Amino acid sequence: MLPGKVWSVSQLVAHLKRLVDEDPALQKLWVVGELANVRRHSSGHWYFTLKDAASIRCVMFRSDAQSLRFHPEDGQAVVVAGRLSVYERDGQCQVYVRYMEPVGMGERYLALEALKRRLAEEGLFSRPKRRLPDLPRAVGVVTSPVGAALQDVRTVTFRRFPGLRLVVAPVLVQGERAPESIVAGLARVAAHPLVDVIIVARGGGSKEDLGAFNDERVVRAVAACPKPVVSAVGHEIDVTLTDLAADVRAPTPSAAAEMTVPERAVLLDRVAAFRRRLVQHVRWRVAQERRRLDGWSTHGVLASPTMLLTGRRMAVARLAEAMEAAYRHDLAGRRARLSRLAGRLEALDPLAVLERGYSLVTDAAGHHVRARDVRVGQTLVVTWADGRWDVASVRAHEAEEGAERDGGGGRRTVRAGHGPA
Repeated sequence: MLPGKVWSVSQLVAHLKRLVDEDPALQKLWVVGELANVRRHSSGHWYFTLKDAASIRCVMFRSDAQSLRFHPEDGQAVVVAGRLSVYERDGQCQVYVRYMEPVGMGERYLALEALKRRLAEEGLFSRPKRRLPDLPRAVGVVTSPVGAALQDVRTVTFRRFPGLRLVVAPVLVQGERAPESIVAGLARVAAHPLVDVIIVARGGGSKEDLGAFNDERVVRAVAACPKPVVSAVGHEIDVTLTDLAADVRAPTPSAAAEMTVPERAVLLDRVAAFRRRLVQHVRWRVAQERRRLDGWSTHGVLASPTMLLTGRRMAVARLAEAMEAAYRHDLAGRRARLSRLAGRLEALDPLAVLERGYSLVTDAAGHHVRARDVRVGQTLVVTWADGRWDVASVRAHEAEEGAERDGGGGRRTVRAGHGPA
């Protein structure tokens, strides 16, 4: 037997809704907090969460959102005016916002912006980005082992290149221990010898869920990784500091796999095209060389080798004639020079002077003497062209007298001593 009234879930939620809706204090309230999970629906409605130590869901319909004077973003501190009610489908309380204005930036947002500026000043986001390999030997994946991100990467990889190796480092992607886990997983994958590129991936979630990828330790590990890193964190609209530090940012894990894994069929088609071009080039080159060889085979030298020998013999004969002519010319020149030297030598020959009637006077030792050098009684040798005589000088006064009888001129008369030598 039941102790009292049994409520259905719908009845209980409806009762709570009536209680809330009938409380005047909850129908006109002001709430201050930090925006989170802000999203604008295509209908124009805004959905977000207000939080401090606790959190509550909020909605601002398009008719009220038209009065907004700013663009709501995660991390902003705002004050809202509205009413509290219960959303019956989910059984959750939420604030129906009529008015909202910013009161400053939230602490977490400010801290994230300060970290972003500091890392940017260090150059972590502006460093040269590395090019992804065209055909990696293996792809490293750092992600949760139970998340959809890993399944998406596997599906795309095996579709594009069946058999390509994936090296997975299972890590925590959410919570206080997530940054440490991601850094360790990235180091393990980077140390693998076959891994040429690494994907850091996580599925979608709130800003708080993606907080590990804004952690300074993770950002520095991605920037310092020795191998190219592709960041695929959250959805396309989500941008984390890890995205800024990575070499390439992908909007989703599936897109990251598309970027890093080539299509095997496309590569095979490319190889086949290269092979066809190579075969065509080789055939063309062979035909060209064959025509060139045929041209040489009909050349006069190859057709008649004796022509080559005849030409060489003629060249040798011309060289021999030129050598003989040069020899004769050189010999004639040398003979003419010898003749000139002989003439000069003959002109200097003292015997040639004797042929003209002159004589040469020397002492007994063969030294040439002059008149002033002759002494009385000295033996002199007088040489003519046809012989010579040995004579002795007379006394000095006889020589002077003889000189006067001969007409002077400084000549001395000598007395013959011996006959011709």
